[in-house]
Amino acid sequence: MPVINVSVNVSGWSLMRLRSMLTAIVLLLAVLVAPAPASAAPGATFQNPVVGTPNSADPWLGYHNGSYYYAATTWTGRIYIRKSATVAGLRTAAETTVFTMSQPNAVSNMWAPSLHLLDGPNGQRWYLYYSAGPSACCGGQRQHVLESAGTDPMGPYTYKGALVLMPDNGWSIDGSVLTVAGVNYFVFSAFNNNSGFENGGLQSLFISRLTNPWTPAALGTIISEPTYTWEKVGNPVNEGPYPLQRNGRTFLTYSASYCGTPDYKIGGLELTGTNPLVRGNWTKIANPLFQRNDSNGAYGPAHHTFFKSPDGTEDWIVYHANDSASQGCGTTRTSRAQRISWNPDGTPNLGVPVAGTTVLAGPSGELGNPGAVTVQRLQSYNFPDRFVRHSNYAVRIDPTVTPALDAQFRIVAGLADSSAVSFESVNFPGHYLRHNNYVLRLEPNTGTTTYRADATFRQVAGLADTTWQSFQSYNFPDRYIRHSDYVLRIDPITTATAQADATFRRTS
Repeated sequence: MPVINVSVNVSGWSLMRLRSMLTAIVLLLAVLVAPAPASAAPGATFQNPVVGTPNSADPWLGYHNGSYYYAATTWTGRIYIRKSATVAGLRTAAETTVFTMSQPNAVSNMWAPSLHLLDGPNGQRWYLYYSAGPSACCGGQRQHVLESAGTDPMGPYTYKGALVLMPDNGWSIDGSVLTVAGVNYFVFSAFNNNSGFENGGLQSLFISRLTNPWTPAALGTIISEPTYTWEKVGNPVNEGPYPLQRNGRTFLTYSASYCGTPDYKIGGLELTGTNPLVRGNWTKIANPLFQRNDSNGAYGPAHHTFFKSPDGTEDWIVYHANDSASQGCGTTRTSRAQRISWNPDGTPNLGVPVAGTTVLAGPSGELGNPGAVTVQRLQSYNFPDRFVRHSNYAVRIDPTVTPALDAQFRIVAGLADSSAVSFESVNFPGHYLRHNNYVLRLEPNTGTTTYRADATFRQVAGLADTTWQSFQSYNFPDRYIRHSDYVLRIDPITTATAQADATFRRTS
């Protein structure tokens, strides 16, 4: 550290000039000695969709041994898998055929592949579950399963058989595996009367225990029917079940309403008892978890799966959606991905479908990047009961924040300068605090040079208290983040009051 000699003759100096000079010296020292803020290196940036048409509905995406693997509905007799080191790379990754169907009554209309690494009679293997039927769609759809030869998700695969899940081997689709207390269960969608919409059936969720990865112990038992109005748009539907587990809690998310409408969406159940086979042990979440966002061009966002970031610290969703309300339930749907978050009560917060123009940081730890991204709140120095939060994209300090995630930010390396910081919203991925006409707002990352600069700040010692922090604008270095009438902006700091307004604490 350089040595700075200061000799001041106080006589003839005003106290204010002395205070200003001492403050400048403290700030200079802080810049010289303050450690770089801790932040993780996210993966390669990308924009949705991660995979475009035609083979991009009902996606499954997973991470294994340094690579991402992706599969989706093909409507044909072939199953494809893409492989990439990054989420961004999936868009142009080759489609590799891993299986061509030739089984009786299962030669076409492959839907909703779902891969699971399970312990079976042949050791640990990948099991690829899918729905298929004859060339005439779609009353012949049944569940089938493949087994890999080893532990490579690319196979090769062999056909293990059809899963008989309903009386008289009835219609069943969209299966995946749920593991609870070391026991594997198969969850899927079928009709509650085994006879379809035309006979008054409700497309519902069922479960069966697996004796091995290709053999159900019994026919499926129902655990959820469409009961809420938001589950009945177009047709009453519960389908596409997929598990989401965290901190000992088990959720089963699913797609609700008819896929041909823009109101196709995601709902959820929580296992609140011990036996997943008992319907009464599942509690339905009253409101949708994820649904259309017209302003972001996301219609019918559903049929999804979840995956972990490479470092295991982040949860991500991959789902399909349409670009317009009229596109329906065919090959127009594209696969999209974004990070999800968790509410303080432990329930999942899937957020809002992001726009295709929003630049998203790739999952944490991608390409060997280290560490988890810090998630913190910013506490006001002179109003310590208030925290920085976004509300309808405006940014202010408030004492009570509802929902609580509006006051949580991922402190990441600066978008314009990695030695600085940027603040990404926890529940609005790809949205950062940035100044616009000197006022702070939460806005989606457009990827432009101006946006990156506006969303980057240098962390320095607190202007009012050096044990706290202040944040200097990257492209207007004479200005700092401060609150004024509780609203955040960037201003030159010239008074003691302004110094207090521009001082914050990073806290959990």
